[in-house]
This record gives sequence, C-alpha cells and structure tokens, in this order.
Amino acid sequence: MSKISSDRKLRRMESLKRLINLGLTATCIGLEIGIFAYNWIFHFQYSVVEPLRNFYWNGHILEISIYGVILLFLSNMYGGMRLGYLKNLEIIFSQVFATLIADIIIYAELSVMAFQLFVPKVFVMMFMEQLVVVIVYTSIANKVYQSIFPPRKLLLLHGDRPTEEICSKFATRKDKYKIVKSVPVSKDLDGICESLLKDYEDGSINAVIIWDVDTYERNILLKYCYARSIRVYLMPKITDVILMGAEELRVFDSPILLTREYKLTMEQRVIKRTIDLVCAGVLLLLASPIMLLTAIAIKLYDGGPVLYKQTRCTIYERKFSILKFRSMRTDAEKDGVARLAQKNDDRITPIGKFIRKCRIDELPQLINILKGDMSFIGPRPERPEIIEQYVEVMPEFVYRMKVKAGLAGYAQVYGKYNTSPYDKLKLDLTYIEHYSVWLDIKLMLLTLKILFWPDSTEGVESEQVTAFRAEHMRNAHTNAGEDAETEEKCDKE
Repeated sequence: MSKISSDRKLRRMESLKRLINLGLTATCIGLEIGIFAYNWIFHFQYSVVEPLRNFYWNGHILEISIYGVILLFLSNMYGGMRLGYLKNLEIIFSQVFATLIADIIIYAELSVMAFQLFVPKVFVMMFMEQLVVVIVYTSIANKVYQSIFPPRKLLLLHGDRPTEEICSKFATRKDKYKIVKSVPVSKDLDGICESLLKDYEDGSINAVIIWDVDTYERNILLKYCYARSIRVYLMPKITDVILMGAEELRVFDSPILLTREYKLTMEQRVIKRTIDLVCAGVLLLLASPIMLLTAIAIKLYDGGPVLYKQTRCTIYERKFSILKFRSMRTDAEKDGVARLAQKNDDRITPIGKFIRKCRIDELPQLINILKGDMSFIGPRPERPEIIEQYVEVMPEFVYRMKVKAGLAGYAQVYGKYNTSPYDKLKLDLTYIEHYSVWLDIKLMLLTLKILFWPDSTEGVESEQVTAFRAEHMRNAHTNAGEDAETEEKCDKE
C-alpha cells in the first residue's frame, strides 16, 4: 500500500471515529432534550402565567431550543461529550452534572415566567428520568464505541529514566491505549527510526509516545514521525509550554514568536480583580451560614482554634497568611516540619475529613481574595519552605508566581492533589501563557465539577513529605535542566 493511500485510509478512519462519537453523543443529548420537551408540553407550560402560556408551536420550539443550547454548552464544557476519551464513569458523572446544572438554570427561568417558585416535584422526576437515560445509554454507547475502535497500539520511546510511572498512567486507560513495545533512545537514531517505520507499516503499532527524551533526539524523532504522518504523543518540556502561549508575529516575511514580560495586561488585571471582588463578596454572603456551622462544629470537637493560618507565597513570591478552617489536630506539625496531607492521614480529625471532602475548609480564603492576597483562579499558593525544596531541583518552579495565587487553578481542574510538582508547574504555566477572562470563567465553572469528583482530593503517598518522591526530584531536576544543555545541538539540527 502506498504512503498516500495509507494516509487517506487513516484520515477516513479518524473522520469515521469522530462522526460515530458525535452521533452517539448527539443521541444521548437528544434523548435528554426529548424528556424535557415532553415535560414542557404536558406539564411545565401550564404552570406559567396566562399571558405567557399562549406559546403555540413557535414558542414551544423556542423554549425547548433554549434548554437544548444550555445542555449542549454544559455537556461540552464538562466533558459529557467526550465519549471514547474519558473513562465511562467520568463521562456519566460529567453528563449527569451538566444535566443537573441545565435543569437548575431552566428551573430558575420557568420560576421567573411563573412569577413564583416552580413546583419542584416534576423537575425532580424529569431529572431522575434523564439520570437513568444517561447511565444506561452512555454505558451501552461506550461499549459500542470500544468494540468498533480497539485501543491504539503504542511504541514508547524513552530516555534513561525508569518508565514505570508513565506505563502505569497509560495502563489506567486500557480501553484507549496499549503500549506494545518500549525502546530506549540511544545514539543509533537511524536504527530506531527504521525499526519504528517498519512496525508502523506492518500494523504492529499505530502511534508513538516520545517520553523523557533529550531535546536533540526528540526533535529528530518528532520530525521523522511528522514527515510520515505518524501520530505522536509527546511529553512537553517547560520551554514548549511557554512557547504554546507565544504571540505570532511577522517581521517582513519572517515568522517570529513573542513571549511578553508581563502576562496580564492592565485591562485584564482590572477585569480579573473586579470579578474577584464581586464573586468573593456574593459567595461569602451565601456561604456564611455554612461557615458559621463549621466554626461551631470545629470548636465543639476539641476546643481548638477554628481557623488555621499558614504562610504562603503569592505573586512575586510575596508572603501572606492564608486562612482555612482547621481540619487537623492542633499538634499536627508539632515537630515543625512542613508536609502535605497523606492518604488516610491520622492527623485529620473526623470533622476535618468531612470539610476537606466537601472543600468547606477552603471557604475562609474568600477573605484572602477580598484582601487582594489571592485571586479566584491562579496557581495554588505554596509554603515558602516547600517552594525552597522544589526550587533546589527545579528552579523554574518560581515561574508560577508570575501571577497572583488562586483559590483554584488549571492544575486543580486538570490535575489531582498528588500530581507531581513538575506536571503541576507545566499545567500552571499553561494557564499563565493562555490567560483570558473567558478561561477564568471556564475554570470557575469546571471547579464546580471537581468539588464532587473524588480523584481531585486524593492525598500523596505515605512516603512523601512533599509532592515529590525521591525519583521525582531526580527526574524533575534532569528535565528542568536539559533544555539549556541541548540548545546548541538543536540549533544545528
């Protein structure tokens, strides 16, 4: 088979995969909209006031369309439409969460139209019907998708460091990926490329992972795969993440990438601060009853202080006192050593476990936002002593303090509590380099989802004092330093 015909076949397969994905997802959303349409026509419309009841068919179509647009937007944002990409349980959770938010919004709209709170009973029944549809249909659709499209057979090209961690990550998605071969990258790049192409052409592999490979060798391998239309999964380095957010310029006929010294413009800073003040003020008012009950519960449990103050660092490494509801014993760090919460940490009180699970312990940080120490969205603030540990092996860790620290951030939405600092740094830099007001709003909405998703609160392993294991420290140090060492070789390449 010629290279051109092979490329066409791959493109058709990818187009077919996308088409089936959209078709299966659209069917699920269509069924949910159908349930709303039935309830609207036979129940909801009769509860609105008389002048608004005479919708006729144009009005019915408009109201159903409004609901459909809201549900489609939320499903896309929360990941309910990512059939074949996310795990089945996460797709179901994302779609159910999107449906719940859409139902709440439409409930508020119909309550305004009825000039009174809408009767919730029918809405609850509608949501339960949609819940059953999402769980049953998504489980079946995911099975169908997986039977049509088996997992990709991957070739792992790696450096000298152990590959157990990356292999275990890919192993969590056996329905999507299968590492069939692992090859250490040596100086014999010609031999590796030749063997890679042979495996690709005979169908032994259909994609390549380039992981922890020196920049010089990585560039050669990437160009080789790109020239032959071979799919590549690449671990980005910090310089790659910085360049992702660079502005494209043209000086006469030469393309140039510009990275700015100030990441947020004056207008962006004003808008961001305004959003912080308004949202923090409203949430503080709404959450005050919960905060009062939490304070009473903590005080009654052991008589200790309600709030926990801790020194953290924000923009430009400025120190401030972060506020949290105390979730640990009063002697949790009596030895003076700073350490992150671990899995099944016995220092956490019973009340602390609950408020940490529900993220109630973070609510006092709304005061930090009003004071200007923090923003709603930004890299999570770290303790100075932990920052020092990170910087010893990863000097680039200070880059995340180019913006104000946040209550939630990119790394919290797309990572987990125990995500390694090197990966968290790259996630935070992605946020910094792609900042926009819409991105802040999107991350705020996505934060609602992770409040209820258990993976995001998972603690670090018991042997970890910080989010680094010993091997992570060595790997981060090597990763962070190698770009400068290979720059000259890359220029020649």
